[in-house]
Amino acid sequence: MNKQKNKILIVDDDKTHRNMLKTLLSKWGYALAEADDGQTAIDMVAQMPYDLVLMDIKMIKVSGLVALKEIKKINPAIPVIIMTAFSSVDTAVEALKNGAYDYLTKPFDFDKLKITIQRSLEHTRLKKENFQLKETLGQNFSCNNIIGKNAKMQKLIQTISQVAKTDATVLINGESGTGKELIAGAIHYNSLRKKGPFIKINCAAITETLLESELFGHEKGSFTGASRRKEGKFQMADKGSIFLDEISETSMSMQVKLLRTLQEREVTPVGSEKVIKVDTRIIAATNKNLIDLIAKEEFREDLYYRLNVINIGVPPLRERTGDIQLLAQHFLKEYARKNNRDIKGFTPEAIEKMVGYHWPGNVRELMNTLERSVILSTGDFLGKDDIMIETSSAIKNRHEADADQTGMDEKTLYEVEKLAILKMLDKTGNNKSESARRLGISRRTLHLKLKDYGVMP
Repeated sequence: MNKQKNKILIVDDDKTHRNMLKTLLSKWGYALAEADDGQTAIDMVAQMPYDLVLMDIKMIKVSGLVALKEIKKINPAIPVIIMTAFSSVDTAVEALKNGAYDYLTKPFDFDKLKITIQRSLEHTRLKKENFQLKETLGQNFSCNNIIGKNAKMQKLIQTISQVAKTDATVLINGESGTGKELIAGAIHYNSLRKKGPFIKINCAAITETLLESELFGHEKGSFTGASRRKEGKFQMADKGSIFLDEISETSMSMQVKLLRTLQEREVTPVGSEKVIKVDTRIIAATNKNLIDLIAKEEFREDLYYRLNVINIGVPPLRERTGDIQLLAQHFLKEYARKNNRDIKGFTPEAIEKMVGYHWPGNVRELMNTLERSVILSTGDFLGKDDIMIETSSAIKNRHEADADQTGMDEKTLYEVEKLAILKMLDKTGNNKSESARRLGISRRTLHLKLKDYGVMP
């Protein structure tokens, strides 16, 4: 933090004390202005932005408390540190209630004064950065960033606009890579909760034991490795939204706990008996048919109905081929800028190749393909050969090559396992969650095996 950029307004009708503060704060590197009365301070704040106000509470004309209220009306974000020679708890409480950042008594402990000023400026800086970050995220998750002229996509965007204004729980259905997280973000950042946190968690990426701790928090010593108390994601999302991705991957016991949270709007941290109320909107997503899982007794029916207040279905890319060119142009522009490339567009043959491909990995596969193409291409336009479609075709080619080279009875156990997994991925259109389910293994195990085969990310 560059202190020279921080301008502090000192407000005190005691000239000697004011001069002392000016001398001290100037040595600490701050730019300074001064006022000898509360009204003068109000007028100065109205005319110029200050980074902090250091103000005496007892002044002859307009007191510090009165000035504090008026200054906060003009600029609610400005930190005000109140100082007084009269140590009064009631006055301190009133000052803090009216927006003061902190309260110091005279004579000052200079170290405490210095630390309090630094903390208040840092607090303001972080709040400003957080606001800017949320503004940026809000723009990234705008409905305008959901690209598609397809009728299904237009209806989806309209549904998001309607649902976002409510506090309803939302269940998003769609294949992997269709953009469910983008839709969840659009719901949050277009809602009345947009200034609150948007917390995301992938339920499939965490073991059941750790998932409970991640969602609900834990107390120190509640399990091996719990060296400190941890706040859960539901608490972190208070006054905001939580996005539970791949909700279908949770165990039945975890589903019971989630059901209670949805019903009662409360959580109990691991290792604690304390019940904590949470004001959190739930948005869940799945790439599986939960009705089928209910029939197989792999998902709780009561939890499904709690989640399925509003259901949003996201169409796969193959069902909206008219949007492929729009999406491709959008990603080309984004990745060309990101990689400092001057690529003007696509050749007709490249567009034909993209539109003719079935994209089992959906929008995510298209994104990855175009990023790779932008990085490796050399011309001003991306041609047919520059569109290096990898994922599903590479898997298919590998398993066909394996089948041609040798018979099943001549393969090692490793090769048989690899072939079975690759065949299943081909059969499910590269849907990893569905493949893992049919193979009887976890999605994480599948991911590790594919990584070992050299097929993934």
